[in-house]
Amino acid sequence: TISPLIMSNDKYSTPLSSRYASEEMSSIFSLRNRFSTWRKLWLNLAIAEKQVGLDVISDEAITQMKNHLTITDEEIEAAAKEEAIVRHDVMAHVHVFYLVPPH
Repeated sequence: TISPLIMSNDKYSTPLSSRYASEEMSSIFSLRNRFSTWRKLWLNLAIAEKQVGLDVISDEAITQMKNHLTITDEEIEAAAKEEAIVRHDVMAHVHVFYLVPPH
């Protein structure tokens, strides 16, 4: 679940970070950056798997993943709700990433 100490999806915030961390450091440790980094990792994994011959990964799927690398506030909320059901943060985010409509 999302900690009440985190005030924004773009900034990591605790009493210590608000006093001692720079804006850049708070951004690096933010929820949006963490979850968007996961998406970049999954994209690169899919590209590598396709390169070694896993033929179930289509070019269209890779394009769709590229179009949604930065997670939205709504997707962060959806993942929090999904995590309450599946009780696993990464699997909740995989599921939400899968459900993002293509554009």
